[in-house]
Amino acid sequence: MSQRERPGPRPRNDPTQYEDLADQWWEPRGAFAMLHWLAAARAAIIPPPTRPGAVLVDVGCGGGLLAPRLSGAGYAHVGVDLSPSAVGIARRHGLRHVLRGDVHALPLSAETADVVAAGEILEHVADLSLVVGECCRVLRPGGTLIIDTIADTRLARAVAIGIAERVPGGAPRHLHDPALFVDRKALATACARHGVRLRLRGLRPHAGDAARWLAGLRPDVRMVPARSTSVLFQGIGVKERA
Repeated sequence: MSQRERPGPRPRNDPTQYEDLADQWWEPRGAFAMLHWLAAARAAIIPPPTRPGAVLVDVGCGGGLLAPRLSGAGYAHVGVDLSPSAVGIARRHGLRHVLRGDVHALPLSAETADVVAAGEILEHVADLSLVVGECCRVLRPGGTLIIDTIADTRLARAVAIGIAERVPGGAPRHLHDPALFVDRKALATACARHGVRLRLRGLRPHAGDAARWLAGLRPDVRMVPARSTSVLFQGIGVKERA
């Protein structure tokens, strides 16, 4: 569907927006450009597998943006996403094991994953605690949980809604509902309840890269550590062994 033919704005956080924007997943300068940059930053902190047949579960895998960045890493990469179009697109871009499912009830057995990566999904869910519980349920003892998401702060609302929805590479209009942005303390508490002590660090686009990307001089933008976790942040933690 072309930009001109797309329907008008849907309610904030309406999942059908991903069907409207299905042709944008792999456009390097399209509506999901920043998701590619975040996928690269997520892949950079995924530890190497510690056993043959190690499984990485990609929660909210979207169009499979993590897949090429894990090629040859040694993981059986399993994606889960609610969007029917995203599931098909992910398969076509190298994610061979992809399931359509709700992240509130992952269609996977307990303790099957060596790594669970939940990138840019927690700020879209109705029940944060339930989704965190599901991520931890499918994680093996000693396995690693990796997340990136948007903080529940005034600054994040100003940046993610007031600015990012209006600049190239930022989120499409109405994609986020600021009421669902993630309380960092609640996230850490929910993870700890399931035996995962989460460490947080801030994340931001590299300013020089962003300027060159906007000028058409770079194909992408590096995400780099930020001093504060008050806008965009990553979390990483290991599930306790019994």
